[in-house]
Parts: sequence; C-alpha cells; structure tokens
Amino acid sequence: MALRQSRILTEGAPAPDIPGVPAGKAALVVFFKITCPVCQLTLPYLNRLHQAGTLAVYGVSQNEPDDTREFIDEFQIEFPVVYDSEEAGYPASNEYRISSVPTMFLIGADGRITSAMEGWNKKDMERLGVVRADDNVPEWKAG
Repeated sequence: MALRQSRILTEGAPAPDIPGVPAGKAALVVFFKITCPVCQLTLPYLNRLHQAGTLAVYGVSQNEPDDTREFIDEFQIEFPVVYDSEEAGYPASNEYRISSVPTMFLIGADGRITSAMEGWNKKDMERLGVVRADDNVPEWKAG
C-alpha cells in the first residue's frame, strides 16, 4: 500500500473531503481493510452507533467494492461505506495520513477533527457509547 508515512491528522486539523461523505454535520469516519482482524472486531461495534442514530458513521474501505460488500454482509454493517482504491493510490487515506487500520476520526459539524483514534481502544469505544457493560472485549488492540 503506497501511503504517506507521516502521523495521522489530529485534533483541530481541518478534515479533508472524502467523496461520498457529506460535510457540514458531525460524523465518525472509520478507515478499514476487510482482512484486518481489529477492523473485524471494531466495525460491528461502530454499527451500534449508527443504529442508535446519535452520530453519523461512514466507513472508508481500502478494498475493492465486491470484496467490501461481502464483508458488509458477513458483519451486518449498515452504515454507508465509500471506497478508497489502491488503483487510485488511496487518495483519502493519504489525505488523512493513515498508516494502519482501523483508524477513526470524529469530525465536528465545523469540519474539524475533534478526535483521532487508531486501532481498538476500549476507553475510546466507551466514550462513543458502543461498548456495553456485558461486552467481553479487550482493553486495547493495535491496528
């Protein structure tokens, strides 16, 4: 994967536009690959956030559409997913400076990043309200 090696965008930075992800409202954007075990753990929990309707969630897949659709079906993901293709050189991933997946960005209605999260962190997931008391999940997993 030909991605920039600088650190991901952080709090306060303007969120670059991603085709298919509407601007002007608060949202959580998650970059993922279908073969990533930590993504397979994380995305179903983020689907809870989407189902609750409290925050818009958008996925950015680094895989081909057909493979991504199979993943979406298998893991019962309901939030919208857009594609950041290898063929195009991963333009969105490069703009956000992604170096691992899953990487998530909480974007405010003002278009600025309010939080950036890499990998699985139970505390981040609790702050988002997607982990329940009876969920048996790890504290941390690298992306």
